[in-house]
Amino acid sequence: MTDTRTGTGEIITDVPARLDRLPWSRFHTLVVIALGVTWILDGLEVTLAGAVSGALKESPALKFSNTDIGLAGAAYIGGAVIGAILFGWLTDRLGRKKLFTITVLVYLTATAATAFSWNLWSFLLFRFLTGMGIGGEYTAINSTIQELVPARVRGWTDLVINGSFWVGAAIGGVAAIVLLDPATVAQDLGWRLAFFIGAVLGLIIMILRQWIPESPRWLMSHGRIAEAEAVVAHIESFCPPQPAATLPTLTLRPRPHTPMREVAHTLFVMHRPRTLVALALMASQAFFYNAIFFTYALILTDFYAVPSNLIGWFILPFAAGNFLGPVLIGRLFDTLGRRPMIAGTYILSGLLLAGTGFLFARELVSVNQLTICWSIVFFFASAAASSAYLTVSETYPLEIRALAIAVFYSLGTGLGGIAGPWLFGALIDTGSRASVFGGYLLGAALMIAAGLIAWRFAVQAERRPLEEVCKPLGAL
Repeated sequence: MTDTRTGTGEIITDVPARLDRLPWSRFHTLVVIALGVTWILDGLEVTLAGAVSGALKESPALKFSNTDIGLAGAAYIGGAVIGAILFGWLTDRLGRKKLFTITVLVYLTATAATAFSWNLWSFLLFRFLTGMGIGGEYTAINSTIQELVPARVRGWTDLVINGSFWVGAAIGGVAAIVLLDPATVAQDLGWRLAFFIGAVLGLIIMILRQWIPESPRWLMSHGRIAEAEAVVAHIESFCPPQPAATLPTLTLRPRPHTPMREVAHTLFVMHRPRTLVALALMASQAFFYNAIFFTYALILTDFYAVPSNLIGWFILPFAAGNFLGPVLIGRLFDTLGRRPMIAGTYILSGLLLAGTGFLFARELVSVNQLTICWSIVFFFASAAASSAYLTVSETYPLEIRALAIAVFYSLGTGLGGIAGPWLFGALIDTGSRASVFGGYLLGAALMIAAGLIAWRFAVQAERRPLEEVCKPLGAL
């Protein structure tokens, strides 16, 4: 039901309520598969970057140092930061569907180009461009998923999709085992072929996404109400909902875009406590993850003398722990609630990281035992990191949702993600376990601090419509 008030430009619509009352259907499964693959791509890219680090150091053409490896990780994250801002701004203006098509095209082109790198600077450039595509994906995809998934399962769905990063990590690990084996593939060819895997996946994703419609909420906010109604009717055809006498309505005045001054006021004045939570969560998890995972292979090769072609075997259990965390405890974010679960997973992750770092520094764990420890740490850390994206994407107004995701992804990743790989690469280069342990303690402290901030200020958004969690800027 939609009512347009002639002469005022206002509309009264039940589009959000119709989306939230829907039972889970084949449509929602398709959305999860076609859009959630973004995180599989990111997991693949990050894993390959880490797993092939030994091969890059041994490559006759590149001959990277540990610092070069860390710099490449920073270039990828730097590209993701810029891509998130640029494509996030465009996503709110031009629509979710256009941008999640453009961003995957940028990604697959750049990751294929990485395979042809001939020196450090060409490798850094292509990794930067690959990061731009992935950063843009985060903003377009997170906003779309939030706006299409029913409120009652929004938390678990978002966490599982973000956790699928580790499915990509597992694929990357297996690919590394095969492609980095000198008995199977020539030494300087294996790492190049590894990057083609992402391009192939990207092509498949582009085909899948042709079936995903534009977000009805975005269409509604831009005054394209007839299109929004048509999309909702199409979604309802997959599994018709139970008839309802009345549904809650929303009255709003559509707008083509939101001025940047109003964006800044909304983020840093109107919703300042939410912004503190978002920044703390994003920055701490970015440092935690990027610092440790981008340099995981270096720890194995430099401190445990693991051959570079065997790194993939150690990534597989690590990836399993990361994926199982959101899957197994994700529903608690919708039942026990956002605040206790976000705070609990962040604080526990920090404590476990500190403990694992201590065991590593004192040489009390073998390489297999260290892998088990990391799997346990990241069982909880994966759910924590995923909840950061969930928090940002559901607690800001509809009209600036994608840009808000971009801002906090960029600020958080810029503060934590770029510095992390570079810092840990330098710490590993010292050859000192104590120095690396100091880096782990810094990551642990950041996670614990973010958890405490979430306990105090996080929004209780579980099972609530997006428009109730945060009123649209055009709502009347």
